[in-house]
Amino acid sequence: MTLQTTLLVAVSPQARTSYLALYNISRRTSLSSSRTSSSYNRSDFSGQGYSSFYEPDQPTRGPLGNTSNVGAGHITPKALRQRLDSFVVDQDRAKIVLSVAVHEHYLRIQEIKRQQHEQARLDAQAQRRASVYRHPVEDEFPGQQSTVELHSHSETPSYGEAPAYRPASPTPQDSEWLLDTSDQQLQIEKSNVLILGPTGVGKTLMCKTLAKTLGLPISMSDCTTFTQAGYIGDDVESCIARLFSAANYDIGAAEHGIIVLDEIDKIAGTKISYGKDVGGEGVQQALLKIIEGTTVQVQAKPEKSANRPGGAPGGRGTDGSPPPGPGGNKGEVFNIRTDNILFICTGAFSNLHKIVLDRKSMGSMGFGASIRASNAHAAADGVMLTGAEAASFKKDSPFFVPPEIEAPNPFGVKQPKREEKVNVLDHVQPADLQKFGMIPELIGRIPTVCAVSALDEEALVRVLTEPKDSLVRQEEHKSYLRNIELRFTSGALREIARKASKMGTGARGLRHVVDQLLLQAKYETPGSSVKHILVTRDVALLKRAPLYFHRGQSAAFEAAHTQDEEKWEETLRSEEDPSIAPVSSFQEYRKAGAAGF
Repeated sequence: MTLQTTLLVAVSPQARTSYLALYNISRRTSLSSSRTSSSYNRSDFSGQGYSSFYEPDQPTRGPLGNTSNVGAGHITPKALRQRLDSFVVDQDRAKIVLSVAVHEHYLRIQEIKRQQHEQARLDAQAQRRASVYRHPVEDEFPGQQSTVELHSHSETPSYGEAPAYRPASPTPQDSEWLLDTSDQQLQIEKSNVLILGPTGVGKTLMCKTLAKTLGLPISMSDCTTFTQAGYIGDDVESCIARLFSAANYDIGAAEHGIIVLDEIDKIAGTKISYGKDVGGEGVQQALLKIIEGTTVQVQAKPEKSANRPGGAPGGRGTDGSPPPGPGGNKGEVFNIRTDNILFICTGAFSNLHKIVLDRKSMGSMGFGASIRASNAHAAADGVMLTGAEAASFKKDSPFFVPPEIEAPNPFGVKQPKREEKVNVLDHVQPADLQKFGMIPELIGRIPTVCAVSALDEEALVRVLTEPKDSLVRQEEHKSYLRNIELRFTSGALREIARKASKMGTGARGLRHVVDQLLLQAKYETPGSSVKHILVTRDVALLKRAPLYFHRGQSAAFEAAHTQDEEKWEETLRSEEDPSIAPVSSFQEYRKAGAAGF
């Protein structure tokens, strides 16, 4: 006889819910463990325990161990180059050199700040550790002497022996740390830049643009006014005072700024028959310590506009705030270190290319030799070589020149081949600068040298239209403020560039030509019914006055602009191929297009 006993257990609803939840968790765990190890899930590392430790004083371990301490910056030399392209035309080599130099200066400043913060942290840590062994009432009274240490903190004192005082002079074992350089931080030296080239090509504009992009203070100093100390003129320390003023009298910002020494070729040494060369070699000698690094005492001077009668009372600004300036007394003196100031020297260095050509044995003597001109425009053209001379110079180029990549031409249209040019100043050696009149000590402190080339007609046309602050955009905006539309045709822009190129002043000549063309229009049109002004090629050639179009003549304005553009295109086609006759009908236009012209 079998006795079956049935055991009934009553389970509450709360316990049933808990059992189901535990079952679901165990089921998910078994499913996740059965997956392949190659797939990554966010919860794979959630169950791991304590596996490592982190110490702020020790180097970072793991995948981030070899990364930079300052992190990856968003400012790169390529980004700086793109910034320069929106303001300066051509000068590719100079843009690259300046972008790299200013970017390295920016990184050097960031590294110096990081080292200063690290040293401040270590000093604070050492001070906290030293405060543990100090007597609690040691600083209770002023003038109280510090506690005398009878033994080292790492040694256990022996109470059976008499206290022994340490000698005041360090022993040879204690002075070994003076020769130990393992803990010395790496010092990054600055690399100053020298830019050679004619005037009006964008040397100063590139420096200003880069400094404004990085938010660094910058000052421009003209070397023509510098003289030796004790003579009439500006001392070389005045460039530091200008930078201090540009930094809003902030010593920290001024010591990390940029100084542009313009017209540095004007302080080249010259041989004089009497007296002393106080404006040439003497100024170069005074610049040596400042460029290399020294402490300069600058006397801060308040703003002159603060005491003008027309200004706000009490020397305050229009909003009632005090003007930016030095604090303290009027004659307060500040000490500024120049170790971390980047110096960019610029100059035209006229006739320097002749020294390079003489060194390359390409003189102007003998049968068939080219005669060098002495005027400014011809000298600028003589810097650029073409043809066989350019090919011989390109073989000895001091830097790598990437080959030009031809643009795709799917329709087989004839493209005019651009003539290859080589800048002679790219081959300048320190010996050439020394022969020009610069002392070797100053040349050695400016290791980076680059050259800029003169602007031709094509480049001047681009200067008129491409930059953000181009001259054409400025004139159009000024006309817009008068409620007048101003427009230049392509032929007018080419004639303006052609006139400016003959002046030998670079892009600065464009302002003179445009002002002469628009002077009468600026005088007559404001306050009149004129709504459109058109500057054509005939206007640029001074054959007629600018075309005025009044209110309601917008269609005539557009038609005149289109007609002048078509005439200019026909002129360009006839210059490229004189056999092409002017197109007078649509059928002839189609035939010319099919022929590839």
